[in-house]
Amino acid sequence: MNLINDFQEILKNNNIKAYIIPTSDYHQSEYVSSFFKARAYLSGFTGSAGTLIITTSDARLWTDGRYFIQAANELEGSGISLMKMGTPGTPTILEYLNSIIGPNDTLAFDGRLINTADYLCYKENIKGSIKIDLDLINEIWTDRPSLPHEMLYELEQIFAGETYQSKLGKIIDSLHKNGLDSLCLTSLEDQAWLYNLRGNDVAYTPVFLAFTFIIDSDVHLFIDNKKINENVHHLLNHYGVKLHDYDDVYSYAKNLNGKNILIDKNKVNALLYTLLTSHNNLVFKENPTLLLKAIKNEVEIKNTKFAHVLDGVAVTKFMKWVKEVVLNKEITEHDAEAYLEELRRSRRELIDLSFSTICAYKENAAMMHYNALNGKNTTLKDEGMILVDSGGHYLYGTTDITRTISLGHPTKEEKLYFTTVLKSVIDLADTVFLKGCNGQNLDIKARAPIWKMLIDYKCGTGHGVGHILSVHEAPNGFRWQIVKERNDSAPLLPGMITTDEPGIYLEGKLGIRTENELLCKEVETNEWGTFYGFETITYAPIDLDLIDANLLTQDEKHWLNDYHKMVFENLSPYLDDNTKKWLKKYTKAI
Repeated sequence: MNLINDFQEILKNNNIKAYIIPTSDYHQSEYVSSFFKARAYLSGFTGSAGTLIITTSDARLWTDGRYFIQAANELEGSGISLMKMGTPGTPTILEYLNSIIGPNDTLAFDGRLINTADYLCYKENIKGSIKIDLDLINEIWTDRPSLPHEMLYELEQIFAGETYQSKLGKIIDSLHKNGLDSLCLTSLEDQAWLYNLRGNDVAYTPVFLAFTFIIDSDVHLFIDNKKINENVHHLLNHYGVKLHDYDDVYSYAKNLNGKNILIDKNKVNALLYTLLTSHNNLVFKENPTLLLKAIKNEVEIKNTKFAHVLDGVAVTKFMKWVKEVVLNKEITEHDAEAYLEELRRSRRELIDLSFSTICAYKENAAMMHYNALNGKNTTLKDEGMILVDSGGHYLYGTTDITRTISLGHPTKEEKLYFTTVLKSVIDLADTVFLKGCNGQNLDIKARAPIWKMLIDYKCGTGHGVGHILSVHEAPNGFRWQIVKERNDSAPLLPGMITTDEPGIYLEGKLGIRTENELLCKEVETNEWGTFYGFETITYAPIDLDLIDANLLTQDEKHWLNDYHKMVFENLSPYLDDNTKKWLKKYTKAI
């Protein structure tokens, strides 16, 4: 509580009633570098999503259903109240601020960390004054890490599948169709995609801190020049990109005038918006790069499938190992996690993991984003289940896979829950739908078997996956409730890749999730319209030890048998004889 108390004194000294500390960087990224982890530093909550609000007399943290259990554990004894977003009786952030900010009070935040949409909402609704140029974090975080300075590297055409010039042309065409001449592009993933460059500024996300302005046909890149080696510098010169220092973006925006600029109010930060709006015509629209990036080209699709083969080999070896090792050796969740990482890193094509591995045994798996080192790091035994959610960025593509694995003696209840989740996975993967449907239309396909048990999971069923970018990518996803902040309700289109990951989580008891990635494809166009479906592109066995075949329909059995046949055909050429024999057993027809 000392940090919170000290920060409250800073607020009083600055005549501030409340201060917002989001989980964000200057680009509204989901995952951030260490420099931007002020919320975790002050609160102790380490989840990837949450907003901390500190007032002169109170502190509260808002987070979503993925983190309710974890946040309750990590906030215990901190004096910070947990606000469970979306639950009855819990006020929204805006409702809370309206209840405490009076006409003579001041709300403050670092305007570089708050997006334009939220800022305008506060400006319209808050009764008091708003101060957006106040960074108070440095006053409390005296040993704060520095901004990252990692080097950029080129993603060659054999991996990217489309040139910078082609992508830029599509963006400019989109601007012109909307009567616009300029774009303020701040999304790190979108910029990396545009330039066919990658970086290492954010853990598990191969991007680099930068801003881009496209003004008429001129492209301006704001970046720390120390990150650019000779090869990348030559490449950007060849592109005709004008380079500026990263910190100069605000003075550039202040001096820009007379332009018709597209800005995505959910991605452009509030400070940039206030500087741009005074002398330019700003139009709020989604970045054209968002959809262009989400629809994977033929090279990206082909390469991503091969990335899943490499990844499936690692996961298969891990499944065999963990089932066998618990019989005669004492290992912990972290030991298992480390071995899986070792298997992935044995492939030279691996760039990095795509997120921090979730390796959760028994009741720990009820925490959707459990971390063994921040949690119990439980010792595994030859009983119960272990949930492992993991993935990698390969030169060929990005993977995200979850397997729940029996370590011995599965109970009837475990089989019931596991098979129900499997039915959910199959029902979504096997669906056919008309063009125009989005994830909200289809989410019930996955939830229906679980809802029949009068159980639900407090998260979406799936998210878009980037191509050697963020493992969570808008605008596609599966979610029955629209959550505007997540931007995952766009119509599904061929080339989009989305995860299929329903689950059952019983606090204090167990957690089960099975996750595959689905590629949207056209099935047929006829007199009724254009129909789409999915191809499952994740290749790893689904644990037969946990399946009650009596609970599956014949169609579901056919799907599972066909899937396992595909898994064996794709992975067996890369396995030694012993592992191949094991895989044959765990992909047999039922």
